[in-house]
Amino acid sequence: MLELCRRPLERCFGAGDGGDGLLWHMDLKPYASGDYSIAVVQANSSLEDQGQVFTSPSATYVGIYDGHGGPEASRFITRHLFAYLQKFSIEQGGLSVDVIKKAFDATEEDFLHLVRRSWPARPQIAAVGSCCLVGAISDDVLYVANLGDSRAVLGRRGSEGQSGNNGTVVAERLSTDHNVAVEEVRKEVKELHPDDSHIVVYTRGVWRIKGIIQVSRSIGDVYLKKPEFNRDPLFQQFGIPVPLKRAVMTAEPSVLVRKLKPQDMFLIFASDGLWEHLSDKAAVEIVFKNPRTGIAKRLARAAIQEAAKKREMRYEDIKKIEKGVRRHFHDDITVIVIYLDHSQGSVNGRVRDHSPFDCTSVPVDIFSLNADEEDASLHAIN
Repeated sequence: MLELCRRPLERCFGAGDGGDGLLWHMDLKPYASGDYSIAVVQANSSLEDQGQVFTSPSATYVGIYDGHGGPEASRFITRHLFAYLQKFSIEQGGLSVDVIKKAFDATEEDFLHLVRRSWPARPQIAAVGSCCLVGAISDDVLYVANLGDSRAVLGRRGSEGQSGNNGTVVAERLSTDHNVAVEEVRKEVKELHPDDSHIVVYTRGVWRIKGIIQVSRSIGDVYLKKPEFNRDPLFQQFGIPVPLKRAVMTAEPSVLVRKLKPQDMFLIFASDGLWEHLSDKAAVEIVFKNPRTGIAKRLARAAIQEAAKKREMRYEDIKKIEKGVRRHFHDDITVIVIYLDHSQGSVNGRVRDHSPFDCTSVPVDIFSLNADEEDASLHAIN
């Protein structure tokens, strides 16, 4: 059944977007307890973001994978992480924090094996990595696991006495941004490396670990976790200026567990391409005030609109810019909105079908929409 996640289904849902050639979307699709909507905007020459939703009668998984250094790691996670989640969940009798951490560990370990096998011919594969944000819902319990700076935000009705009680909505962040731009994260990284006064460096206008990378946790980025992968002279051209004695990044996710409540209305999972331009509150307000159909696309467009305003441009101007060049204006954006209807019966006049297992993944490239477009190296361990 998890083989569904290895064969992206984007061709089933249409990619036309009324002229926005770099945006793909799925307006609305039902699952056991509500509806969900997906949109992805391509800014890079190769789409480095990936996203997917797996639904079954017993569980729903949501994944946002924001790659960097290339698309290989985010595509790899798409093909492996949910399969491990399902495997370990079955073996241990249900979802748990341990199941989720084991799935992350297994995915990281498999990607490390791929890097070892590819290293002689493609040393740059060691510099490829991905943030990884996962939401899992089972028995009205929500798990949010995160590496990097993608973000999950809950929209809920306010309690009595709160500003969100009068027909509005409250935004509640459910994930931690593992980005050294955040002072608490810089402090955490420094405390883990007390013998390295240059573990975090301010360079090119931002804080970076060893002057290289902003996120402190990821899948991949093997050259910052395994010292042997930054010693080969062939690899030095790819940019690590300081030899490493030990890992400066980790694949250990932070995990939140939350019992879903009747006032919980919807969840927004998105890569930092969205949050760079929209606050948690602004995103939640957009979802709350607009129809469900096409809501993820509406959020993505709102982020692009804000990116355009920052450059004193119009939305119509920025959306005409070609991929690659467009990365100078905004990042790849992936957003998934999950509505929480707290009902196993009829929602919006429709009766839920509990039987099928289904997985929807975004295209590996907005232009080709080619579900089979994979680097040959990604098949090495499948």
